[in-house]
Amino acid sequence: MIILGIDPGYALTGFGVIESRGPRLTLLEYGTISTRAGVPFPERLLRIDQELGSLLARHAPEVAAIEELFFYRNVTTAIGAAQGRGAAVVAMARAGIPVVEYTPMQVKQAVTGYGKADKVQVQQMVRLLLAMSEPPKPDDAADALAIAICHAHVSGGIPRQGR
Repeated sequence: MIILGIDPGYALTGFGVIESRGPRLTLLEYGTISTRAGVPFPERLLRIDQELGSLLARHAPEVAAIEELFFYRNVTTAIGAAQGRGAAVVAMARAGIPVVEYTPMQVKQAVTGYGKADKVQVQQMVRLLLAMSEPPKPDDAADALAIAICHAHVSGGIPRQGR
């Protein structure tokens, strides 16, 4: 199964594409889609949609896993991130790709075995699980890979860490 993980945003949208074959995970591609401040917001959302469309054409994932948004302080940032997330979900819907959602705690639990793991712990486990020489950077891309790994665990392909 090819899984696309998405860490939604509007300035940076992280993505990670992995293949899950039973207990084996293979990294296919990861990175970020960036949009520049000062560009009209609709154009920023269009860029996210178009870049995800290109990614879908390259890898033909069977499912997209996306992180649920949690914001406690900055409402403006939350609204922008939610709109970026919406652009990502629309891109998946247009391509007929099912979208599943996971909370940050579910992602951390699936990847590290501890739902309150810090970013460094998550990045190190992503590195190990995907046989990478270095932890993935930037954080948005690392988070997207973790989300994809979470789906691989939850969908039954891989035994969870800590068990």
